Parts: sequence; C-alpha cells; structure tokens
Amino acid sequence: MVRMKRTSRQTSYAVLAALSLLPTVAAAETAAAPAADPAQASQAPAPDEGGVTITVLGKKAVHATKVPIGRPLIDDLPAGANPMAAIAISPGVNFQSTDPQGISTWSNQIFIHGFDQRAVGMTLDEMPLGEMTYRNYNGLSPMQALTSENVAGVDMFQSAGAESVAATNNLGGALAYTSVDPSHQMGASVTQGFGSYSNFHTFVRLESGDLNDTGTRFYVSYMRNTQDKWKGYGGSFYQQVNAKLVQPIGSDSSLTAYFNWSDLHELVYQDMSPDILNTLGKNVDYYYDGKASGYIAGYNAAQGSYPAGFSNLQDPLDASYYDGASNQSDLMGYLKADIAVTDRLRWVTTAYGHGEESQTTWTSPYFGSPNGSPLSELVKEPSIRRFGVVSRITYDVARNHIGLGVWYENNYYRSPMNAYSLPTVVDGVIQGGVLNPLDQFTNPFAQIFNQTYKTNTFTAFVQDDYKPFNNLTLHFGFKSILSTTSVGDGYLNTSYYGNIGNITSGVSLTTAKAFLPHIGIDWTFAHHHELFVDISENARTYAQSGFKLSSSPFAVTQAAFDQMKGSIKPETDWTYAIGYRYGDKVLDASLYAYRTNFSNRLQQITSGSAINPVSTVANVGGVTMNGVEALLTVRPVTGLSVTNSISYNHGVYDNDIVDSNGVHPIKGKQIVNYPRLMYKARVGYDIKRVSFYVDENYTGWRNYDYQGEYRVPGYWMTNIGIQWHVHKPSDGENLAHAIKGLTLSFNLNNVTNKTYIATMGETGNPMNGASAYTYQSMILGMPRSAFGTIKADF
Repeated sequence: MVRMKRTSRQTSYAVLAALSLLPTVAAAETAAAPAADPAQASQAPAPDEGGVTITVLGKKAVHATKVPIGRPLIDDLPAGANPMAAIAISPGVNFQSTDPQGISTWSNQIFIHGFDQRAVGMTLDEMPLGEMTYRNYNGLSPMQALTSENVAGVDMFQSAGAESVAATNNLGGALAYTSVDPSHQMGASVTQGFGSYSNFHTFVRLESGDLNDTGTRFYVSYMRNTQDKWKGYGGSFYQQVNAKLVQPIGSDSSLTAYFNWSDLHELVYQDMSPDILNTLGKNVDYYYDGKASGYIAGYNAAQGSYPAGFSNLQDPLDASYYDGASNQSDLMGYLKADIAVTDRLRWVTTAYGHGEESQTTWTSPYFGSPNGSPLSELVKEPSIRRFGVVSRITYDVARNHIGLGVWYENNYYRSPMNAYSLPTVVDGVIQGGVLNPLDQFTNPFAQIFNQTYKTNTFTAFVQDDYKPFNNLTLHFGFKSILSTTSVGDGYLNTSYYGNIGNITSGVSLTTAKAFLPHIGIDWTFAHHHELFVDISENARTYAQSGFKLSSSPFAVTQAAFDQMKGSIKPETDWTYAIGYRYGDKVLDASLYAYRTNFSNRLQQITSGSAINPVSTVANVGGVTMNGVEALLTVRPVTGLSVTNSISYNHGVYDNDIVDSNGVHPIKGKQIVNYPRLMYKARVGYDIKRVSFYVDENYTGWRNYDYQGEYRVPGYWMTNIGIQWHVHKPSDGENLAHAIKGLTLSFNLNNVTNKTYIATMGETGNPMNGASAYTYQSMILGMPRSAFGTIKADF
C-alpha cells in the first residue's frame, strides 16, 4: 500500500447549533402514530426472517412508494461497503462504482428510475445532506456523513413526493438514512476486514451504556480504510469519527447530539474512452507511479514523446495525465430535540452545521509552469460552510395523522481553481521536488477561476394521512420552496481562457414554488393484498459548480448568463405511480408502474476543445419516462428465500437540441447512462449458524451519447457471500467470558471476473457517436475481488 500523507484540512470553526431553539421547538410521530415520515426512532431494525429477504415497495408503509432497506442487507456486504450497494438490490435502482466498497467519490453513481444522484434528495436523521455530486456544493455524501457500520437503515422514496424530506433536488426520489442509537448496555463492537488489493478496514465503536437513571448514553466510533487501486499506482486512505449522545427526557422525549469527522484521500482512476479501450486495453491509467519515472513519463508526453501504442490514439496528449487525486475533509453535527408535547402532539427540531474543505487535482499538459515546465497541477479547491434548522410537528386527531414543518438553510460555497508549479526535467533528472497529489497544496502561481455562492433556502410542507376506513389510507400534502442563490467574486484568468469575457458574477436566481402537491392512496382490499396510487410534483433548485463543470447556469461567462437568463426555469417533474403487492409467510409479490414527465431540463451545451470548451447552459425541453417493475420472493422452506425482480424504463428525450452546430436529433432517444432493462436475482439461505447468498444481476445496454449512436453493452454480474455466526448474543453466556457475538464472513465480488463499464458520464456525455469514440467519460468496474471480515461484539 502506498504511503499517503494524511492531512486534515478542516474548517477552522466548530459546529454550532442554536441551543435556545431546542426547548421551544421539537417534533416527530407519537408512538402510536403510523410511520409516515422518513425519520423514525434511530434504532437498528430487527433482522428479517432469513436475513436476506428483500422487502420492496414499502411493505406496511403509509407512503406506498417507500422502500425500507434494513441492517441485514447492509451486513451482507463487505466490511465498510457503501450502503448504496444494498439499496441497489431493489428493482429500478442502479449503483456503480469502480471499487466494490463504493468509497470512490469520483466514480460513485446511483440512479433511481432514470434519475441520477443529483436529482435524489438525501438526509441523515432528517439533517439534509444536499446534492450528492463530486465536489459537492451544499452537503456531503451519506458515506462521508456516517460510517457504514453505524447505519441503522435507509428509507428509499421512489417518487418525487416525500414532501417532509429536507431537500430541494428530489425529482427522482429520496434516501433517508438513520443512524443507530447508543446502546443501553456498556460494550464495544470491533470489525476487521481484509481484502484484495491490500484492502484493510478497521472499525471500533465504544458504548457507554446508561450512565444514570435517566438513561443518558453515548457512543464513539473510529473507522480506518485503505485499499490499493486495481490498476495503476496508489489507492485510497479514509478515516472517520462518529459520536452520538442521547439524553432521554421523561418516558417519550429526548435530546440527541451527533458529530461526524471524515477525511478521505484517494488517487482516482483514469477516465477511459472507447478509443483508449480498443487501442491500449483496460489497464491504462495515470503516469503517476510514486517514483521519478512516472513524472518523467508524464513530462515527456507533454512534449510529444508518448509511451508505446499511444501514438495510435486519435489524441495521445489527452489520453493520460501525470496524476489525478481527491482530498476531502468534513466536519458536521446536529442537535435534535424530540419532545412529546402531549400523547397526540410531537415537535422535533434539528439544528445543524457542516463545513467541508477539499482539493481535487489533475496534472495539465496544456498550461505550463512559470519555470518552463510544460506541466502544472490544476487544483480545484471548493469549500462549504452551511448552517440550518429543520422543524416539524405531527398531530393525531380522529382518523388523521397531520404533519407540518419547515426547513431553513444558509449555505456559503466558494469555488476556486488554482495552478501550482511542477518542476522541469533536465537530462532525465527532475529539477526539484514533485508535489504529492495527496498533500496540502499551498502557494499557487496563478488563480484560474473563482466564484462565491451564497444561498438561502426555505421550504415548508403540510401533509395529512387520513384513514376513513381501517384498510384505506388517503395521503394529501404539498411542499413549498423558496431558494435564492447569489454569486459574486467572479474571476477568470485570461492567460488560461483567453479573452472570453468575465465569469458570471454579481447576479442571483430564485426558485419559488408555492404549491408542489403530493397525493397518495393505499388500499388493503383483501387479506394480504394491497393497491396503491401515488401522484406528486417536485422541483430542483439551480445547481452550483466551478466554471464549466456542470449544467449550473452560474458556471458560464457573464455574456452566456445574460443571454439565457430569460429562458431558463427550475427543473420540475410530475410522477404518477400505481402498484400492487401481496405478502404472506411464503410469498412476497409486487408490481409497480410509473410515468414521469420531466420538464425544463437544463443541459450544458459545449463546442470547441474538450479541455477548454465554449460552454453555455440551455433549457432543452423535457424527458418522458414510462417504467414498470416486478418482484417475486418465495420462501419454500424455513431459512431459504429466492428473489427475482425485473425493471424496464422507457425514458426518452422529448425535444431535439439546437445549438450553433445545428440540430441534434435526440428526440425519442433513450436517456444516457441508465439501462432500459435490469434483472436481479438472489438466493439466500440460513441454516443454523451459517447464512449465505448468491446475487446474479443483469444490467442492460446504456446509451453513451445523447443521439444513441454509441451504446455500452450490457453485462451479468455475480456476487456471493457467506457468514458464520460463531457465537450469538442469544446464546447466553459470553464466549471466553467477554465476547457477546462473533461473526466470520467472506465475500467474493465479480465472481466471473467480468470486464465491464461501471460509471458513465462522470465528465459529461458526448452529443453523437462520432465524438463518443474519443470522449473520456467512462470508468471500468473492479475485477474479481475477495473480502474477509471478523466482527466481535463485547
């Protein structure tokens, strides 16, 4: 494993919350109320019978489109794996990553019914996590907010509803994470994982148990994860601290404090193109090798002297760079008051804060250093500072379960890119030290661009679950959004970009949606038989990013912004869903169909060089998606479950795109990056102290370009896992007088060693097949890899 300097580039402020708010505002459902809201009591769910049964389409949930993902499915994964891999077992969900743990923030990608993570709202214990993007501008990924072992469960909302979720981007659904509560008993949990490519995962959680008669308790956990890349040189180092304290108040109220620190450093994988794959093969990566030879190879390439085979590429200079790295450090926390005002009325308030510092790097052969080197290190250095309050009330009266709430957030986001000098090479000798891409970068020789964003967001919701009969629930609700983003401190370096004008600065945009309705019906029309209907509208506020890095209307020149500001609108969608489910001890079956009308789709339109393109953002019309999915789980004997699911999504663009190059015929073409067809199967069996599973999944072809001329082929993927519960807490007497539980597990991912494209579109998508061949925006999936885990509870 390459040694990495682990720098903690933390924000200098502590996470603060308005304590004065806590006694006066608080809410959640009463104990007798139905589980209508995304955040429930933070307790690990009881394991499902058989341990590997997939519960899909919101069984026994008031929100019929809610899918609960429990702890047992997460425990089946390799130690420290991203819980999104467990979510992806559900039909209609596609999760991709270049490593089986799902740690790589550059390659992580999740789709729910055709929408990627940018259009999926995410929360942790009701605290908003913002938009899950690389170089996040208003939050952080769930993985960096909560260690995998501390996840109690995840509720997935498949439609645009879930109005109580604190998010302004949930066009395609929402993921509501819940953290485990501290135990009432003193103890500890230790997990040690080992795996292919020098993977080591260590997790320790210390439990205080009840400290007094009121039940005050807390835990503190530390996680450390390292793994080498499967190709190229280097790897990732990731460490995280979680702490949670619960102070009960009486028998049915509590105060909760949560703290998280995460520190992630990784050398990322090279983006690939069909040209590179066909000409050089799958093992191409950055020149970086931790030695002088890697830097000299990158230096020579910048001067036109390429490694063997590179000259056969259409663009050998752009095929590979010296290095690419990502460094992120986050501090976040919240204080929550959950108060039972009466036996029918609860009031919950969460005050939170979050800060992030990051540096993401690549070595450019297009912008030299002042010392004469043809290379420089371009480092994007975004930072986030945000504070907010989420508050809601629930009230039960007659046959109504009423909820209402508000969310306010102030977010300050700074997005600069700087250039740092790299040394020259004379007669094969490097003249000076080479910067370590995982170190802290200081003293740039030039700033390339800069913007600062200030965003104030306010949302409110009202909802009611009305039960006119015991077997019928009617849901009525709506959400309101008011969000204003102002951008300033704009700067563009003319030496880098030329005289293209100023970057957008000194302007603002507001998203105002007063009424975004959500209507649902859940009818148990016969024993074991349910029918549900869900209709909802939602909106996404304007995205933010560095210059020309996304479809943000701010990340363009001032002239481009002035030209388009009259035509752009916030993205919105309507989703219509209907479903049926059946469930008993032997059989679970479900059928789900949906239609989504996605409007005002904003897209970045580029021309010219891929390295320094001319970019604007335009309203390019809509997308219509019609989808259906079916699932069947059979439990023929005790401990055995067999699950099959299939999903189909006919998602097509409604309009052609017109730009300076003419008309691009994308109307009627399948959306990019998301498979039209997916099939998933799982066999799980528990026998005494041993449990195992076999997953077999098919991911269908995916369009790489918007015109559908270049398709990435489909593939089959097989994963297996086995657990041996050497000693269970239910066995009574501790093992060796100290160990309450001991489990050994083994996972083998990609059993058939399939070569396949995992992530697509991480740098955008080409317009047509002609440009697709050389466009570098795909990452290969990891080859066969094995993992072993030892878990002990004390």
